Amino acid sequence: MQQGVVRSTEPGVTRSIQPALLLLEKTPILLETMLRDVPEDVLRWKPAAERWSIAEVLGHLADIEMVYADRTRRIVTEDAPTLQKYDAAGTVVVGDYVRGSASENLACFTKTRRSTVILLRSIPADSGEREATHSELGNITLHQMLSEWASHDLGHLRQIAELYRARAFHPYAGPFQKYSNPKP
Repeated sequence: MQQGVVRSTEPGVTRSIQPALLLLEKTPILLETMLRDVPEDVLRWKPAAERWSIAEVLGHLADIEMVYADRTRRIVTEDAPTLQKYDAAGTVVVGDYVRGSASENLACFTKTRRSTVILLRSIPADSGEREATHSELGNITLHQMLSEWASHDLGHLRQIAELYRARAFHPYAGPFQKYSNPKP
């Protein structure tokens, strides 16, 4: 079996963890590129009191990165570890992501992500089939968790892009505003 390729639950079908790994590797680069030189008022702007700013989304990404990184290490090094459901309400105090600047949160996220990518690139080919027991979902594989992780990244990349668009550009588009409707 090739490095990074895992068997599917469908007989005779193999699925690669490579697409998820490639996205996980790109996310810090995409964020650094998109957010370079963005003014602090745009990074701290919130569309509503209960919504996150770009800086807060980056704080969330930095925190959840440590959860995913720990789960990855455990699935790779332990036999069928038990993973607890992520408790967002219990993990994050309301307003907790206000701490730290956007650049600090992005730097923390990037550092952790890059070390996790190094780990993922070093694991044996059959590690994608390694299982864990999730307290809510039951049996999961590393391949499934990596797919969820990549999906999570894409959701927050979209969220950050919409926040940026809604604050920095849409209000100044004049009559062209009618062609778009940002949903930050």
